[in-house]
Amino acid sequence: MRAIQFQEYGGPEVLEVVEAETPEPGPGQVTIDVAYVGVNFADLKARSEGYRVPSLPYRPGLEVSGRVRALGTGVEGLRVGQEVAALMAGGAYADVVVTEAVTVFPLPDGVDLRTGATLPTVAPTAYALVHSVGRLQPGETVLVQGAAGGVGTVVGQLAKAAGAGAVYGVVSSAPKAKYALDHGYDEIFTSSSTSFVDEVRGATGGRGVDLALDPVGGEVLRGSLASLAPFGRLVSFGNASSAQPWQVGQPELYPTALSVAGFSILTLALTAPGELRAIAERAFRTVVDGVASLPVTAEFALAEAGEAHRLMGTRTSTGKLLLRVAG
Repeated sequence: MRAIQFQEYGGPEVLEVVEAETPEPGPGQVTIDVAYVGVNFADLKARSEGYRVPSLPYRPGLEVSGRVRALGTGVEGLRVGQEVAALMAGGAYADVVVTEAVTVFPLPDGVDLRTGATLPTVAPTAYALVHSVGRLQPGETVLVQGAAGGVGTVVGQLAKAAGAGAVYGVVSSAPKAKYALDHGYDEIFTSSSTSFVDEVRGATGGRGVDLALDPVGGEVLRGSLASLAPFGRLVSFGNASSAQPWQVGQPELYPTALSVAGFSILTLALTAPGELRAIAERAFRTVVDGVASLPVTAEFALAEAGEAHRLMGTRTSTGKLLLRVAG
């Protein structure tokens, strides 16, 4: 079978097509004939700086859709030929993948394989940020960094559906701002720094927002914290800036009774897979019910994975990018 891997860290050019052995499932595992692969920013970080890479060579990719090829011993609730989506720890860029059955999800009726590939990372993450971790209440205000990305697109829709009083987003360009405004956002701030803090205060009459969601880290995370209203909540769910972690404590939190939480879907898959399954089922239902959707804005063949990385790396893409493996 074909697979995409890299043997050294670097730009998109280090991705190479190789012939590999077709995997067989072990106990509790499933193999999947892949139809589509979702491209995520974490894939770019793995390729460029070794994010979550245990050793080289490494095959990137966190999510697929396809049909069950074979079941390992002890696997229940799935059948050969069934259309599924799967969240993986890595290795999704291939014709056939092997993964733990606990993070393989049957596609709901009405969800095709192309749409299915947009779901495993984005939909549960967005749902958790709004509901499970962010605990958004009707009438509250929300600030979302990266509002035009995959998670940001779904968060805007879910927050609006949950009765948010106002949903604010931060993006890096005017085209992204227009896109975000079409997906649940009331106002967008175009910023490449932390100037959004003053804009948020201006839009909220100086109060700030009740919930801020941040995948960027570094100074942007500090700005998100500074944008909170009294009793506000900040959820960090990534470090796209690759900035050094910083500590937040009593001096920042006590004056206005702020709270800080974190979320990582890959870590949750390891530590509490049952909780992840419950979140995923609720998140997928929002797509089936038409509450949220994630447009596929660009599609590439598997062998063109480098081109998909180049596009995402320009920070001009919106929505979801996919690799097409088989129909």
